[in-house]
Amino acid sequence: MLDKAFSGFSVDDIGAARHFYGEVLGLPVTGDDMLWIRVPGDSGVLVYPKGEAHEPASFTVLNFPVADVPGTVAALRERGVAFERYEGSPVQADDDFVFRGGGPLIAWFTDPAGNVLSVVQDDEA
Repeated sequence: MLDKAFSGFSVDDIGAARHFYGEVLGLPVTGDDMLWIRVPGDSGVLVYPKGEAHEPASFTVLNFPVADVPGTVAALRERGVAFERYEGSPVQADDDFVFRGGGPLIAWFTDPAGNVLSVVQDDEA
C-alpha cells in the first residue's frame, strides 16, 4: 500500500539552498520554486520556500552516510561548510568537529537556512 515516501523541509531562501545543496555539497538539484535534492537510492528530498515564516528545525533533517566522517568533514570545510559544536552536550566534538562518543562517528552542520544536517559513519557507504 505505502511503498514510497519522501522527506521535505523549508528554507528561507531557495536560491541560497540551490547553491548550497547543488554547488557546495555537489548533490543533483532540480526545480525552480521548490527544489528536489536527488539522493542516490532514495526518492529525494523536497526543499520548499517559506520566506520569513521559516523556522529552522531543531533536529537533524538530513543525514549523509559516508565511509570516512573525518575526511568528509575536512573536504566540506575546504568548501566553506562550518561544522557545529553543541555546548552542554555530554559528548563534545573533537578538534576535527567529529563527535566520537557512543554510536557511529557523526558531525553536524547547517544549511544557509539553519536546518541541521549531518555526515554519519556508514562502513557500507
